[in-house]
Amino acid sequence: MNIKKIDQHIYEIELIIPEYVQTVARILSKEGFKCYLVGGALRDLVMGILPDDYDLATDALPDQMLNIFPKAVSTGAKFGTVTVIIREKDGYPTYQVEVTTFRSDEKYVDGRWPSTVEFVKNLDEDLKRRDFTWNSMAMDLASADLDGSKDLKKMTIYDPFDGIIDLNNKIVRSTGVAEQRFSEDGLRALRACRLAAELGFDIEEKTFKAITKTLAVSAQVSMERVRDEIVKLLNKSEKPSIGIEFMRKSGLLKLFIPELLEGVGFDQPIFHKEDVYKHLLSTMDLAPVNIRLAALLHDIGKPRKAMADGHFYGHDIEGEKITREVMQRLRFSRAEIDRVARLVKFHMFYYPIVSENASEKDIEIYESKKWTDSAVRRFIARVGEENIDDLFSLRIADASSNPDGIFQPAEIEQLQERISEIRQKDMALKINDLKIDGNDLAELGIEKGPLMGIILKDLLEKVIDDPSMNTKDQLLDLAKSMKK
Repeated sequence: MNIKKIDQHIYEIELIIPEYVQTVARILSKEGFKCYLVGGALRDLVMGILPDDYDLATDALPDQMLNIFPKAVSTGAKFGTVTVIIREKDGYPTYQVEVTTFRSDEKYVDGRWPSTVEFVKNLDEDLKRRDFTWNSMAMDLASADLDGSKDLKKMTIYDPFDGIIDLNNKIVRSTGVAEQRFSEDGLRALRACRLAAELGFDIEEKTFKAITKTLAVSAQVSMERVRDEIVKLLNKSEKPSIGIEFMRKSGLLKLFIPELLEGVGFDQPIFHKEDVYKHLLSTMDLAPVNIRLAALLHDIGKPRKAMADGHFYGHDIEGEKITREVMQRLRFSRAEIDRVARLVKFHMFYYPIVSENASEKDIEIYESKKWTDSAVRRFIARVGEENIDDLFSLRIADASSNPDGIFQPAEIEQLQERISEIRQKDMALKINDLKIDGNDLAELGIEKGPLMGIILKDLLEKVIDDPSMNTKDQLLDLAKSMKK
């Protein structure tokens, strides 16, 4: 991006402002109010990245904005935020722009929220309360020649805290006094680690030290907000390990996922060069976005299951237990906890294969260990059919992060072929797939409750072994015998 410095803290830049953002700015300007593009959108534009959304700041009060924009919604009036809804001339598509009144914040409580919000007319007062230098810049839209066109426009950026210099140096640096900023809002420390990973930046020394000094404030942040920052870190970073490492070094990881620290320096003498912690980070970086949390936690049970011979028998089961504890603490949904925990529990699956040049002894061993069709069906049922592809992706990421391992790609390829074949056949993998249900069992005199659940599970096991038994008559006969 071509940026020219024209005065102290003043820069000139040429870029295209979306028409709907121009519309909001023109209306505010026509009514005599100031309007600035601020926050992450401006940071992204300076970096040459197209923003997902645009946040504006103005000296107009919330009530004034609601009068100016008939389609606006008060989404945070206490904090001065109004969401303006703009429709194109034909009525579609519809855009939303958050516009916030200049404000100053004082006396933060619960490590997150200001107890006192004062609306101000001074842009500097608003910018100095923000978290990082490059989020404390402002682009003047009201004074620009915005005519609704999609042409390049010369725009002026006000940068009082040298955010552009920090962007060029790839630095996360706090606005003003770092310790004060992090004492106001405990989530900012996590955000610094997340943005460092997302942008591929380093954290400036004083800013990083301030994180370590304000851990007590971060500890007050709700687990839901902590979870959201961690999810953003995993989803938006090319190398989320950068953020996790900053969390470890600063002490944040000990606050929220202390179990990961058990793997620091915990060597794996067999098939591994890295300690448990570094291996978890490596696997996470290599994993697809949707399974990065499972990758981060997949071997978390190893330190508690270490054996004298260098093995970690049962670490997958222990890992599932720890995963559930971690995710429950971070307030993940039950469905997401179950999905990730299943991937951790079953990531050690072993599918025997035999090469074309195998010896007779190798073939004999393979024949004794190969999976039957019922074993494949049971594997699908336990993992969950919807989780199979994710489990394979986790296994590949795990192996790719550890080139000294004994993993063979053919193991997954051959199992995928078997699963594909079996999927094409009529099979029952869940209780809902059975040809009878609880109502049928109730007609046999089996009361709803634990016994009915046990019988349904036993019937499913029978059908997984032999799919031909999944008929109503056969299942009812089996249920009658189980009732006795």
